[in-house]
Amino acid sequence: MDSPIVVHTDPGLDDALALLYLFAAGADVVAVGSVHGNLPAEPAAHNALRVLELAGRGDVPVAVGADRLRDGSSPPPELSGLVVHGPDGLGGRCGPPPLRRPVDGSAAEQLVRLARARPGELTVLELGPLTNLALALDLEPRLPALLRRVVWMGGSLATPGDVTPFADANAFHDPEAAEHVLAAGFPLTVVPVDATAPATADERWLTAVETAPGPVARRVTAWMGHYVHTQTTEDGERRCRLDDVVAAAIALEPDLALVTERLEVTCETAGHCRGRLLTDRRAIRFGVTLPPRRPVDVVLTARTDVVLDRLLRAVVGGPARSSV
Repeated sequence: MDSPIVVHTDPGLDDALALLYLFAAGADVVAVGSVHGNLPAEPAAHNALRVLELAGRGDVPVAVGADRLRDGSSPPPELSGLVVHGPDGLGGRCGPPPLRRPVDGSAAEQLVRLARARPGELTVLELGPLTNLALALDLEPRLPALLRRVVWMGGSLATPGDVTPFADANAFHDPEAAEHVLAAGFPLTVVPVDATAPATADERWLTAVETAPGPVARRVTAWMGHYVHTQTTEDGERRCRLDDVVAAAIALEPDLALVTERLEVTCETAGHCRGRLLTDRRAIRFGVTLPPRRPVDVVLTARTDVVLDRLLRAVVGGPARSSV
């Protein structure tokens, strides 16, 4: 897939690795926007700039995105991903300030401007809450027709969530935004934790990064220490999930999705199930039904083995597996 890509992200270790994956694969990333989630939007933008510098892509503009939910409220402090990603989002070792500053204008405004200038061309890769996309839709109601495709890493169906028993962080942080987007008719691929959770780096993978001599591997090793520590099992097995990288890989190569279903999806916005993605798989629907809407592609399983292999090669260097 060779269409230009706009990335909305909240780096975050796995977000940072997703960006490195894209650049190593030669993706045409034309803009990045930050969003609240793993950390507030402004430091998230600075982390994105750091990743771009590491990848040698100082030409890509980065805009600061939404720091509040679509309804204008502030994210509750207990929802911050800093407990997992460290005090600066990159393990407390993000490094010196980036050489560049974010561009003027919000991430939503940046997306609308690009979509109007390049109708039908852009893929939007959403690696955090959907607040930027929802705000962009408010600014430009034609946005679903102006974009080629949206790929969102978010939600859970049968797999337990990581913030609640039912919801992953990206859906739970702003379910109103997710529901606004899901109802709008975007050409959308949802990559939920059902598909991404198996993308778990094990001891072999982590050691290969930690012992590699290159500058990218050294920086990633520093960034991932806290993230790995928080996910190490009680018996000392080191591991960490790299969910966002799977969505980035599928945005580039849809064939990396093994099983995909075409489903009408809603996002619950209240109660214990806040942030849960809901679908109606009944062959005959009667009684209570979900709001009707354009179906989206939901990835249920993916070639996470190939994704992890390619990411490792992107970080440490060397040939990557090419078959899918």
